[in-house]
Amino acid sequence: MKPHFPYVAAGVTLLLVGRQSELRAQEYRLRLDTRAQQISYRGVTLDSLPIADTISTPGSGPTSPEGFAVLCRSGVSYCSFFRPGPWRNAGPLTSTVDLTVWGLGRPGLSVHATARLGVEFGSADVWPGTNPAVQLLEGYAEYAVTRATARLGRQVVASRLGTTGFDGAGVVLRDARRGVEIQGYFGWGLARGVALPVTSPALNPLDDFQPRQRQLVAGAGAGWTKGLADVRLDYLREVDPGTDRFVSERVALGATLRPIPRVQLAGGADYDIAAGWWGSAEASLTYAQPKVQASVGARRYRPHFDLWTIWGAFSPVPYHAVQASVALTAIRRLELRGRWEAYEFEEAEAATPLFNAKRDGWRWELGGTYQPLTGLTVDASYREEFGPGAGVAAVAGAITYEPTRRLTVVLLGSQATRPLEFRFNEAEVRVFGVDAQLEPSPRVRLGASVDRYREIHRRPDAGAFDWNQWRMSARVALLFGSSADLRGLPPSIRLLPGGRSER
Repeated sequence: MKPHFPYVAAGVTLLLVGRQSELRAQEYRLRLDTRAQQISYRGVTLDSLPIADTISTPGSGPTSPEGFAVLCRSGVSYCSFFRPGPWRNAGPLTSTVDLTVWGLGRPGLSVHATARLGVEFGSADVWPGTNPAVQLLEGYAEYAVTRATARLGRQVVASRLGTTGFDGAGVVLRDARRGVEIQGYFGWGLARGVALPVTSPALNPLDDFQPRQRQLVAGAGAGWTKGLADVRLDYLREVDPGTDRFVSERVALGATLRPIPRVQLAGGADYDIAAGWWGSAEASLTYAQPKVQASVGARRYRPHFDLWTIWGAFSPVPYHAVQASVALTAIRRLELRGRWEAYEFEEAEAATPLFNAKRDGWRWELGGTYQPLTGLTVDASYREEFGPGAGVAAVAGAITYEPTRRLTVVLLGSQATRPLEFRFNEAEVRVFGVDAQLEPSPRVRLGASVDRYREIHRRPDAGAFDWNQWRMSARVALLFGSSADLRGLPPSIRLLPGGRSER
């Protein structure tokens, strides 16, 4: 078989920061990040054959004449199986544009826009994210003063309830002396996790279940911050205007207490009003000082689904977990760390369960970072996890060489074994690679990486074909006119590394 080089990427980043002519005193900051890739990976092909053509072996299930394990369903005259498919190729080209304009005649007034353009030069169904070709991630006008910030346009609000995107208006009022902040926003919502309306054809896997109109989003929040405590309350509701029914309605409360120096107690919870049940919650106690950081805590997690989706009908089952972590500097230049967690799912309470499955699991990890010489860092870790349906045992390591601030070279490697309980397969993945970053000048940054992925399948039939691949990328970042961002800053700040270029 000829060698394949399935992942090739090249990128160019331009940062333009400056000021227009003196007749128009607007200033702007423009970042253009372009990346081109070439991807190729092995596909799979669904095949079938008559039951009469299958081969039965004592002690194992039926197989095809070529040795592939097949699935034969009751009452169906054919059996199905997957065989290795052809190599699939894609050539996505994406550009992200980030623009900020200020100096619009009134202090505090600015315009922000972030958009992504994607073009697929191969098959459109091979690589996700290029449909639609143009996506406006954010685009809003902002007016910000000491006591208030107002935005109008496409924006994203982050809270304990997640990230909420919408087209509309938002305002934040602040009283710094009392430590109080009040927030409110309203608009037409975007789909969860993507900057597209839920009515977009690109988000239509469920066809008739997809809403016909965009949901209306309304949210509010209030926070109080003082030296010993932070408290935050958030409320969010989404309504389908076509049916006047709730898509989602939730409320969340979070708090952080600092009773004594170096000790922090944090926790929070959210309640799903529309579904009528508690969502996720957690509490943790953290101790931090220069040589030791330790934390213990407990959490509960339940996934959230909008009511218009079919997933809510399955009544997502939450799990409870307890965890502990510690990081300490044993000797100079050596840091050791560890993490442990045990979890258990609640009863599914299925009316007609097919079998009793394992409900609990655990995971732990040990690692360390050592700097034997200035500019040289060695990091290694080992982790294990075992839970319902699967497990993993993995080791990973990296060697970083940074002789100067302008050059960084990283050698990395990892190996993971994944035993699967409910599947006729067990796989091992090995990764080896090198990544280099070079900054010949404050205005130019170059990067390149090469990674080799080797996947080894352990199964007794012919379906143990591999998905081995190479991944290669190249990056270029160019910066122009960054002095506009530094105007008015004191000389001591301008001399800092971050004041000369973006790291």
